[in-house]
Amino acid sequence: MDAGVQKPLLGAPGSAYRTFPHRDAHQLDREYIRTLQNKRLFLAAFAAVLGNFNFGYALVYTSPVIPALETSNIPALKITRVEESWFGSVFTLGAAAGGLSAMLLNDRLGRKLSIMFSAVPSAVGYAFMGSAQGVWMLLLGRLLTGYAGGVTAASIPVYISEISHPGVRGALGACPQIMAVLGSLILYALGLKLPWRWLAVAGEVPVLAMIILLCFMPNSPRFLISKGKDEEAVGVLRWLRGQNTDFRREFEQIKESVRQQSRRISCAEIRDPFIYKPILIAVLMRFLQQLSGVTPILVYLQSIFQSTAVILKPEYDAAIVGGVRLASVLIAAFSMDKAGRKILLFVSAGIMFASNLILGLYIHYTSLPSHNSTMAVINGTLVSPESLTAEPSRLITLIPLVATMLFIMGYAMGWGPITWLLMSEILPLKARGVASGLCVLVSWLTAFALTRFFLLVVQDFGLEVPFLFFAVICAVNLLFTGCCVPETKGRSLEQIESYFRTGRRSLMRNHI
Repeated sequence: MDAGVQKPLLGAPGSAYRTFPHRDAHQLDREYIRTLQNKRLFLAAFAAVLGNFNFGYALVYTSPVIPALETSNIPALKITRVEESWFGSVFTLGAAAGGLSAMLLNDRLGRKLSIMFSAVPSAVGYAFMGSAQGVWMLLLGRLLTGYAGGVTAASIPVYISEISHPGVRGALGACPQIMAVLGSLILYALGLKLPWRWLAVAGEVPVLAMIILLCFMPNSPRFLISKGKDEEAVGVLRWLRGQNTDFRREFEQIKESVRQQSRRISCAEIRDPFIYKPILIAVLMRFLQQLSGVTPILVYLQSIFQSTAVILKPEYDAAIVGGVRLASVLIAAFSMDKAGRKILLFVSAGIMFASNLILGLYIHYTSLPSHNSTMAVINGTLVSPESLTAEPSRLITLIPLVATMLFIMGYAMGWGPITWLLMSEILPLKARGVASGLCVLVSWLTAFALTRFFLLVVQDFGLEVPFLFFAVICAVNLLFTGCCVPETKGRSLEQIESYFRTGRRSLMRNHI
């Protein structure tokens, strides 16, 4: 018999012979990513995140407006302290309502049209505030702009995630947070020069720009496939990725993922770990994000600066914090796809834990005014009468300032932007619209509750109690990250879904 016939069918070990020659699927994914053209993808992402810019702008609109209204010459606009409280907090109620409605809008209209729809209440809200003849118009305007912010907060991260590829999803996923912080900075800057009515007029500019640009941007290919518009989805991928790329392979991957989740989620399916685990992780992350104390710390930031006797003009305090936030978010954007999501979450939670603990212990063991007598509530903020005239005599008085800045930095590096990114990455397609709206609803209701009850807790128990509570929550964040949060760096949405479907960590590890 011929010697060649006697050779094993699969060849000798280590030979170059392969019965079924094929290339590693992940290697093909990496080569595909290297061939992609991202200019149009970046343009579409920029058009969408203008909604986040408007969100950040509207969120802090009250900062320069409330002092102006306190001295208004129009009796109907002379705002009381109770009205100031509602003027600041009603935005979060509107955002919660927007997050709730986004549960339906994302699945019915699609991600792109949901973002465009948010421009309507936003523009109307700014018009009410800019032409306000009474406090009720201001409150209604805040409610409408808050509603728009809730819709965009639920829709934009999902839209960006679904038009992106793993090579840039981390960086683009941080863009909503970056643009929101930038919007806040622009508001603070304009507030130094423009009257409060013109600030509302200026808020219409990013809304108009977003509408115009999104008219020329595509829908999410995953949403189009879920609606049976395969040819349109192929055209979108060709436009986003480039004509001379293997976009059809990506189309087939997305289509298979959509096919596996083509039916709407039912109550019985909620018990499926593939469905409830990512939803539970996303909701708990948004809940813990707010419980870490970021909203009340930002709301009462000026009082913290005053209590440290730092000689700064109050109008510059927010700009300093905003600068730190922006720099930290930029660091996170450039390191998400290098260091990974989990390591940044660990570092972020660790910094926030240390900052809150140091600040709480400092307040407890130093001679700051007690909560029984000398801590006053002025215009909805905590102010120490002694701090208004005190001057720093020791470097130790800078500890609260440094701790607060570190907290903002830690939050902006991880638990700020990454929770939004992970929400859009891990949620299953059939529940993505509903679940993202639920996440935003939980987040804003938690923010509203914390902001409303913070002052009461301080008055009854002392200023150190909230910060020690926030420190405990940040410690829980560390444990939660280690035990429950998957690493999604460099993973496609299909790989992430396969991980939750099978529970096999090797699907995530093998591609690191």
